[in-house]
Amino acid sequence: MRIDAYEDPGTPDRRGGWRYLAWLVRRQWPRCLAGAVLASAWMVLLAATPYLMARAVDHGLVPGDLGALAGWTGAMVAVGAVNAWLGMLRHRTMTKVRMDANFRTVKVVVGQATRLGAALRGQVGTGEVVTIGVGDVQTISTTLTAVGPGIGAIVAYAAVGGLMLSVSTGLALVVLLGVPVLGVLLGPLMGRLQGREAEYRERQSVLTARIGDLAGGLRVLNGLGGKGLVADAFRRDSALLRAQGYRVGAVTSWIQALGVGLPMLFLALVTWLGARQAAQGHISVGELVSVYGYVVALGWPVALLIEMGHQLSRGVVAARRVVAFLRLEPAPDDGTRDAPAEPSVLHDPASGVRIAPGRLTALVTSRPSDATDVLDRLARYAPSDATWGDVPLTDIPLPQIRARILVADPEADLFAGTLSDVMGVPEAGLGGADGVDVRHRRAGATSRDTPAASDAVAETETDAYTYADTERPPGADGLAKLTAALHAAAAEDVVRALPEGLDTRVAAQARDLSGGQRQRIRLARALLADPEVLLAAEPTSALDAHTEATVADRLKRARQGRTTVLAATSPLLLARADVVHHLVDGKVAASGTHRVLLDTEPGYRALVARDDEGTEEGEATR
Repeated sequence: MRIDAYEDPGTPDRRGGWRYLAWLVRRQWPRCLAGAVLASAWMVLLAATPYLMARAVDHGLVPGDLGALAGWTGAMVAVGAVNAWLGMLRHRTMTKVRMDANFRTVKVVVGQATRLGAALRGQVGTGEVVTIGVGDVQTISTTLTAVGPGIGAIVAYAAVGGLMLSVSTGLALVVLLGVPVLGVLLGPLMGRLQGREAEYRERQSVLTARIGDLAGGLRVLNGLGGKGLVADAFRRDSALLRAQGYRVGAVTSWIQALGVGLPMLFLALVTWLGARQAAQGHISVGELVSVYGYVVALGWPVALLIEMGHQLSRGVVAARRVVAFLRLEPAPDDGTRDAPAEPSVLHDPASGVRIAPGRLTALVTSRPSDATDVLDRLARYAPSDATWGDVPLTDIPLPQIRARILVADPEADLFAGTLSDVMGVPEAGLGGADGVDVRHRRAGATSRDTPAASDAVAETETDAYTYADTERPPGADGLAKLTAALHAAAAEDVVRALPEGLDTRVAAQARDLSGGQRQRIRLARALLADPEVLLAAEPTSALDAHTEATVADRLKRARQGRTTVLAATSPLLLARADVVHHLVDGKVAASGTHRVLLDTEPGYRALVARDDEGTEEGEATR
């Protein structure tokens, strides 16, 4: 049976944790059945060894028949060899069961995250998603590994009970009643373990989210002097999680201790009863040996039954978290009116912002969250009364909005892969034409060592690649657009600095690039999409003054005639905007050009003065 990435993992059962685990079993029932059959045969043959040993003693050793002794001994060797082979098949099969459950759960979780889209962050925390992917998926897959052996343990238990009946009815009753007694003793502990696991899992999700928030905002926290406060809170939460982990461990240790200790008491009891019956002549010496062997063989089934109960207790908790995630629904898309056919005004009544089509508009505020809230409402990432033309955004089908309005988040995810993949232009789309791009033309181009020369050459190359009417090689159109986007974002030097240019592999979130390089790559990717409306939040916050000025000029030219909205406080960007909206407490306090607002609005002037001073210092240094 083959394990693959599953084009269609199927529709998961979202009615509960137990039902989700049952769905995973049903999706690969032949493999699970094979695992159960192999496990059953393996454990039954473990019990066959004492039976053969008893025959060797009674029919070969006691009467001195060497032929019979050799025959029964050979049978034991053969059964042992077959059982070793069955054990390998069982292990391989259950490994496939585990991997199937792992891949299938990953597939449905990733599919659900994709389906939720922008609604994901509003409905579930990052820590919950991370914990599902890192912990719950593994727990669920391990749980399914215990199902086959657990069924085999039940079959082997019944088989051993039947063999014991041939020896002694009393001993058989003791054996058959022993496991139910273990279940009665361990059942309450299993229920308690589920509760403790659920609490631990909840705290783990919260702490994981806090780790992500802390890592993402560490620089800001350090600058504000709040790192110590957050660190103290993190220590407290870590201590609570550790204490909860100890409670889970305490219950688990009792289960494991009873799982080992009770079978040993059980073994001692049966051995004592068997020895008494042998001493009284009710059973033979060989049968006594077989009784001892049967009880030893029962150790595996009993241990596996306890392990299955333990794993199911943990697995159902993890499955419930996965099911809760799968039950989330994306924002309803009940739009019945088409978006305006022509470029139209975007209006956000909550703030009073009006975005004229085809112009570069800037939003300035002392609280960056106010500006990003406006962008979210204009892009329908947040509920609002915003309109596009005379049509409320809530009345427009969401796919139409996503196809024409793009929000460029400065912290947008960058997945691992080649830079061309990160940009959204796979190498296959370039048709090999990237060799004439910024990758291999770096050799001998020493004039690019100076910013002015670099700009001039890039201008010439961009014009040539974008507007030339000459015949182009396959993929040249995609290459021209990519080159133009990189140029507009002043990101050509990022590509030239990489050893393989666009073919260079970058890590997840482009951690091997600097903050400014990542920001320019994100901006270039947004420009490459060429949306009708581009909404960008602080697209140059990590850039130096010279690079920021270059991006400001090129961005205005690249978006000429297209609607562009920038949330920024940089005078270099504001000076190039057609109109600037100054927001105070989330509402428009004044509108006009950057120069007019500087002359007429003291609050605006005070807000941008610090950035203006920093820009002048950067220009002087340059």
